[in-house]
Amino acid sequence: MAESSTANAELPEWPKKDKRRLLHAVYRVGDLDRSIKFYTECFGMKLLRKRDVPEEKYSNAFLGYGPEESHCAMELTYNYGVSSYDIGTGFGNFAITTQDVYKMVEDIKAKGGTVTREPGPVRGGTTVIAFVNDPDGYIFELIQISATPEPLCHVMLQVGDLERSIKFYEKALGMKLLRKVDKPDDKYTLAIMGYPGGNETNVLELTYNYDVTEYTKGNAYAQVAISTDDVYKSGEVVKLVIEELGGKITRQPGPLPGINTKITSFLDPDGWKTVLVDNEDFLKELQ
Repeated sequence: MAESSTANAELPEWPKKDKRRLLHAVYRVGDLDRSIKFYTECFGMKLLRKRDVPEEKYSNAFLGYGPEESHCAMELTYNYGVSSYDIGTGFGNFAITTQDVYKMVEDIKAKGGTVTREPGPVRGGTTVIAFVNDPDGYIFELIQISATPEPLCHVMLQVGDLERSIKFYEKALGMKLLRKVDKPDDKYTLAIMGYPGGNETNVLELTYNYDVTEYTKGNAYAQVAISTDDVYKSGEVVKLVIEELGGKITRQPGPLPGINTKITSFLDPDGWKTVLVDNEDFLKELQ
């Protein structure tokens, strides 16, 4: 009994000690080859790998700016015969950085891309940004900075209770609140959540719009995948946090059929999904 009590008492500290980083942002597209062409030509990403799973009737493409062993990647999923999806009102945007937003936007225009906000400084600041849509309608924020180890910098999700969400991601995923920004003129507050000591450019940007507590999820955006050294122990922590703050376990810890990679998955209090993936199994997948 004493050993069990000690183990349970240590569980909340596990996410802070665990080896975690953002592995993938996962979402669905209507034409995989079209998306690969757009991301490589317009955003300068590389096609890292591609796989087809005919027995499950889907294909994946992994794109990014460096090897998956050390960089976050976009995992695009094409489900056979499905050409469009509903993005919903809750998903915000992805963000990538570039040394020259103006040039990137001109290149995107030349290739037929849709620009929804022309390049220019943010209101009340000096950082140059632009917004563009990919072929499926996902919004990408382009941010101009001189240099970064990882151009793919954030996934923005909208939440109904920012303080609750901050606590959830701190406790369930071991993230830190890197900064918090309130924009009363625009009626929103955002929290930047990430992993200090690692690559702090890969973050979740949680946005609370004043007086908006619920959003539609659609069926386009899927989840983020995050690494862990122990799926089972991490799953126990998530279970405790869900009991306190809300959410739902969607897959108990264990190996995936076929590839045997150990995962667990869950929803946060707003219904946003996270998948925790065993570190060693993930590296074996890449090999």
